[in-house]
Amino acid sequence: MSFLRRFFPTEGASTKPSHLMPGAGSVAEVEMVRAIIARLDNLPPDRARFVACAAYVIARAASADMHVSDDASRYMEQVLVEQTGLDAAEAALVVETAKLQALSTGGTDDYLVTREFRDVSTTEQRLDILRACFDVAAIDGSIDAAASFTIDEIALELDLEPPELAKLRGEFADRFSAVQAMRSQPSTPAKGPA
Repeated sequence: MSFLRRFFPTEGASTKPSHLMPGAGSVAEVEMVRAIIARLDNLPPDRARFVACAAYVIARAASADMHVSDDASRYMEQVLVEQTGLDAAEAALVVETAKLQALSTGGTDDYLVTREFRDVSTTEQRLDILRACFDVAAIDGSIDAAASFTIDEIALELDLEPPELAKLRGEFADRFSAVQAMRSQPSTPAKGPA
């Protein structure tokens, strides 16, 4: 069962999540989500699960600061097209749902979905998704502390080895806000013997 179905039951389900109860969002949002579920239901179940989990993991990194920019959304759509084979319209629908979920749920759900992606992906695919997490977090030129922490959690939940994470972090070293702040500090001349 995909993370989308767990949070957005289809018609005939006996209960709805509290964030879909009347007053929690517009009817258009609910209909949009149903359209996305229908799109994923057209995919083979294993493929739908892979796509849904990949989208959520990337959205989790993108929303670490509780906001997802338009540039980050476009980047996530591009990654889904390139790495999962969705067409552009399907990718846009899946990204919108993944962003909604990442911004509104979190906690244990983050862990469960990321572990699910680990279970349905190869090591190479996990590294590709983690690289996409770094890219989307750095979309504005800087990876802040919240995004860095989230990406470290994702790497841990994907069971990636510390050297693999260190190598990826090294590729993005100049984009971490802490590194940028240190480099922007004026250097003080070294004092020689008096």
